[in-house]
Amino acid sequence: MRNIAAIAWKETKAYAFSPMAFVIASVFLAFTGVVFVLSISTPFPEASVRGYISPAAFFLIILSPVITMRLLAEEQKLGTLELLLTAPVRDFEVVLGKYVASLLIIVGTIALTFFYVLLLYWFGDPDTGTLLSSYLGLILYAAATLAIGLFASSLTGNQIVSAVVAIGAIVILSFIHQVGSLVTGWYSLVLVQLSLNTHFDDFYRGVIDSGNVIYY
Repeated sequence: MRNIAAIAWKETKAYAFSPMAFVIASVFLAFTGVVFVLSISTPFPEASVRGYISPAAFFLIILSPVITMRLLAEEQKLGTLELLLTAPVRDFEVVLGKYVASLLIIVGTIALTFFYVLLLYWFGDPDTGTLLSSYLGLILYAAATLAIGLFASSLTGNQIVSAVVAIGAIVILSFIHQVGSLVTGWYSLVLVQLSLNTHFDDFYRGVIDSGNVIYY
């Protein structure tokens, strides 16, 4: 546990002191901010986070691979991965440490959107249960996409290739339910249940299903 925490802290500091963290946070906030304003600019707007939670999840298709693309790919390119793996740490500790660091970064970025929640409470009366389930779903969705991104980063020493592979995999898993709607039988059920979006929909409706949590 100590090794995982040490690796996570090292990677988190590397993110925090690099321009990438600020660029990622700024772009994410700008995107969600625009969507939030549009969602409350309609006639008789609903005091809910649904207007920007779903688009925020869609934006993670790009954001998560960008965050994870360097975690293992850069180590391979610089030749430091072998040195790291020969240190007195286990392979799974290296992987979990880097994964925890990326998760902390993205959760911190998502937490910045709580400003919109404060505005909703200030000017409206949102459903707290739906709000909490929506954010839980978004964090779980982010956690799943980060895992895919980290796996892609382990396959190559090129960060760009890592990002492209991760984006491709996440896009397929996000929209594979569309293919499921074109077929029948158990093929359809399997394809629909494999979709990241299928399991996300319940969360922003205020439903926390254990099956969806286990899936992510």
